Order: sequence, then C-alpha cells, then structure tokens
Amino acid sequence: MDVTNKTAVTEFIFLGFSDQPQLERILFVIILLFYILKLLGNTAIILVSFLDPKLHTPMYFFLSNLSCVDICFTTSVAPQVLVTMGKRDKTMSYGGCVAQLYVATGLGSSECILLAVMAYDRYAAVCQPLLYTTIMHPQLSASMASIAWLSGLITSLIQCSLTVQLPLCGHSKLDHIFCEVPVFIKLACVDTTFNEVELFVASVVFLIILVSLILASYGFITQAVLRIKSAAGRSKAFGTCSSHLIVVVIFYGTIIFMYLQPAKSSSKNQGKFVSLFYTIVTPLLNPVIYTLRNKDVKGALRTLTMGSRFGSERIHA
Repeated sequence: MDVTNKTAVTEFIFLGFSDQPQLERILFVIILLFYILKLLGNTAIILVSFLDPKLHTPMYFFLSNLSCVDICFTTSVAPQVLVTMGKRDKTMSYGGCVAQLYVATGLGSSECILLAVMAYDRYAAVCQPLLYTTIMHPQLSASMASIAWLSGLITSLIQCSLTVQLPLCGHSKLDHIFCEVPVFIKLACVDTTFNEVELFVASVVFLIILVSLILASYGFITQAVLRIKSAAGRSKAFGTCSSHLIVVVIFYGTIIFMYLQPAKSSSKNQGKFVSLFYTIVTPLLNPVIYTLRNKDVKGALRTLTMGSRFGSERIHA
C-alpha cells in the first residue's frame, strides 16, 4: 500500500498565485528582471575577483563562492517558477520536483555556512589584523569553502531523502511556487511528527546556531572597531562588515520565518512571498550591496570595463 501511494503521484500542480492572474503577471516580470540582474551582478563579482590581483584575498574568495552559490541556487528555482507562471498548465514532473528539492536544499544550506565562514573571516581580519594572513592562509580558505559546499550536499541528501519517503496518497497539488521541504511535508497523508522534528532540529543548527555564531563574531568585531583611534579606519571597518551583516540579516531572517514554523501551519500567500524573497531577491542584493558599498570592487569593475573598452577600440582601429 505504501509503494502504491508513493508512486501514484507522477506530477505536481503548483497553485502559486493562479487565483490572482494579475498579480502573477506582475510577479513574472519582476522575477525575470531580478533573475537577469542577479546573473549579471554575481557573474561580475566572480570575474573581478578572479581577474583583479588586488582581490585575491580570502574575503573575495569567499564572496566569489557566495556568488556562485547564489547563481546556482536561484537558477534551480527561478526558471521553473517563470515557466509555471507563464503557462496555464502549471505542472511539474515528480522527478523534476524531487531534483529541485535536493538541489535547492543543498545550495541553501551551503549559503548558510558560507555566510558564517565569511563572518569568521571578517572577525580574523578586524580582531587579529597582524595574524590575519597566517590564520586565513589559502589552504584554510579552500578547506572552509569546500566544507560549506560538502555540508550542503550531505544535509540535502539526508533531509530530502527523509522527505521524499513520505507517502502522498495521490495528493499532487502544491500550494506553493516551487518544491520545498516544508511544503512537501504538508502533502503527506501520514503522521509527519518525525519529519517536522527533524526539520526543526536541522533548522536550529543551520539557522539559530549559525546566526548566534555570526552575531557573536560581530560583537567582537564591534568592540575591536570601537578601539580604532582613526575615524577613517573605523569607517572603513564598519563599511566592510556592515555589508556582510545586511546580507546575513535579510537572508537568515526570511528563511527563519519559513522554516522555524510548524510544517502544517497555514501561511498561504505570505509563505510564497517569503520564499520568493530569499530565492530571488536576496541573491540580487548580494552583488548590489558588495559593489555599491565596496570601493575595491567598484574600482576593479571600472578597471575591467575600461580595459574591455580600450581593447575594443584598438581592435576597431
């Protein structure tokens, strides 16, 4: 009976905002625009971090990894959301939904850890400036980035494997915009207490504990910055660290709202908007915040743009 229940569903129907077609058309345009800008912005950060020797530091190494995660994370969701919003038949195969579940969960978990790693990097840079190059040597930076990617993969394999084992009993309507663990659990036709507890524990580890560590590191950073006698030095330190803190607050805040609530709760459209925010909006905010508030990145972008323009003029000449 369990096998029949699990295999009965061959595709999912996304309810999304289908009851508000006007809103859906507006969201389609907004998501498409944000997705394109996000691809351009994060790709630019990866390019300048790789091409400009002055940016070959742990901070920009982690930032380029964050941009890569953001590109993959949003790409695992945005195209599917655009396709389902742009057609009347808002369906997705069971296999496609499960694949999206694994990929999005893994990349989202990796981003959580990367943000914590970046907080530690800023702590070492501000609180241990004389030992910074010794502490954050290239091998350690590469290892920390690898751990972030690998942890996301392992978390996804465990979390999603437990979720897809739930029998759905033919339930195929997802009252959401993409396949996500809390929404998938709502479709189950059996007691999901174990899955809800497991999801809550994983959320506490990835959200509450990591956020606590990040805030603790910024507490030490604030103390160190306040001890800097130079006003210019304090301003530069606060500017660099506040950019990261803004990203952390926005990203973690929306995910905490989505994942640290009972899986059976009725969040309706509110949950859909929150999911849109941390999958579509936040990945765009990363390059905007880091480029508009960072002189090094802006200078590297200008140099890269001017170099490309100069090379183009020489070819035409």
